[in-house]
Amino acid sequence: MRGELALRNVRIFSAGLLVVLAQPAHSEPLPSGAIGGAIGGVSGTGPDAKRIGFGYQVGIQASWQPTSTERKIGWTLRGALLFGQLYTGSAPQIDPTIRTVQMDLTIGARFRPWATPSRFLTLRGGAELLRTNEPIPPLNSRAFLGGIASVGFDQYAFGFLFSIDVRYGLIATSGPSELGLLLSIGRAGP
Repeated sequence: MRGELALRNVRIFSAGLLVVLAQPAHSEPLPSGAIGGAIGGVSGTGPDAKRIGFGYQVGIQASWQPTSTERKIGWTLRGALLFGQLYTGSAPQIDPTIRTVQMDLTIGARFRPWATPSRFLTLRGGAELLRTNEPIPPLNSRAFLGGIASVGFDQYAFGFLFSIDVRYGLIATSGPSELGLLLSIGRAGP
C-alpha cells in the first residue's frame, strides 16, 4: 500500500514537473516571398472570344504572403509580367497573331480550410495593364487598363511555391475581356 502511494506521488510529481517545464508550441513561419516563372492558356470571353481568339501566356511573377503554419487566413500581394500570343481572332488586320504584354498587380486573401499547413486557396483582385500589337475593337485601341480577379491554389513543397490560378481580366472596361489558366513555380524564400 505504501509502495503504491509512493509510486502515485512520483507520477503526480512527474506530471506536474512536465507541465511546469513544458515550452509552449511555436508555429513555424512559411516562406513569405516567391519569385518564378509562369505559363498558361488564355482566351477571349463573350464577344471578345471571336475578336482576340485564344492562345498562351508566359512570363514571371513575384508574390509576398507573410504567414505561419498556425494561421488559417493571411493576405497576399502578387505582381506579374506576362507575354502572350493569341490566334484565330478576327481583330488583327496586319499580323494574324495578336501579341500581348500584360502587367498586373493584385492583392488578396489566402485561406487554409484543411489541416495541411502548406496548402492554401487564394482570392485576389487588382489592376491590369494590357498592350497589344494590333488595335482591338470596339475602341480600336492597343493599350487597356482595367481590373483583374483570380481564384487559385498555392502549395509549398521542396522550397518552391506551386500555384494554379484562374484569372479574369479587364473587368469594368471596354477593353477585351480574357479568361486564363496560369500555372507557376516560384522559388520560395524570405
